[in-house]
Amino acid sequence: MQGDFNSIFKGTGLEFDDVRSYQYGDDVRSIDWNVTAKGHGTFVKTYREEKEQSVFLMLDVSASQTIGTGKQQKIDVGKEICGVLALSAARQQSQIGIICISDQKEKYIKPAKGIEQAYTIIKALHDLEPKSTKTNLATGIRLTLDIIKRRSIILLISDFVDVNYEKELAMLAKRHDLIVIQLLDLRERKFPGLGIVPILDKESGKLVWINTSGDEFQKKYFAEYADNQNSVVQICQKYQANYLAIQTNEDYVPQLVNLFRLRNKTSKKSA
Repeated sequence: MQGDFNSIFKGTGLEFDDVRSYQYGDDVRSIDWNVTAKGHGTFVKTYREEKEQSVFLMLDVSASQTIGTGKQQKIDVGKEICGVLALSAARQQSQIGIICISDQKEKYIKPAKGIEQAYTIIKALHDLEPKSTKTNLATGIRLTLDIIKRRSIILLISDFVDVNYEKELAMLAKRHDLIVIQLLDLRERKFPGLGIVPILDKESGKLVWINTSGDEFQKKYFAEYADNQNSVVQICQKYQANYLAIQTNEDYVPQLVNLFRLRNKTSKKSA
């Protein structure tokens, strides 16, 4: 798997193994200060090469994902992306698993290798009927952090229509090699002025009447939407996570290809 193995899923290539006593010539940057502070001498961290890459998919399946301007809804695009990545990981002999989240764990398939694993994930996504319509990204991320201990490539696919998840997203980015894919739809960015109309909140089931033509509503709606997206982008930039925004009416394949090409170039430069 090492050397000639050329995967689109590029990680650090190294994982923590153990600590040993400091020896003359060791890089001071590898000193484990937590262990050294105990007063038994100076110790350095040792690492080992990863023989295979572990990929983990996180898919938001809450009701806010069931919106789409064209033939596909956000949830359909998210499922397709998961299927494409699962097949790609299987072909490249990477372990791949998935967790589907709403405000709870909807489906979990532990990481494994092979084409059968990819088909298992695809079938599970096709058959999935979420028990909850609500969103709680913070809970979903905490579940993932509890499940995935070893540093992995994690692809989080969501529309991020939620609040109070920034702390958990930052933790995920610090512990793992994170790729964030935000699913967007035109109707969320260009809300038509239709006058006073009933709006159904798919997550709460409540029906409210809103003046969609009012300037105050338009400004508040688009400001909140822009702030939400900017928050996700800023967290990704701060913790060096990859970010990609995908519209439901666009072809996502070229965008994914460009993303992984960029990751490969970055990993080669850092090497």
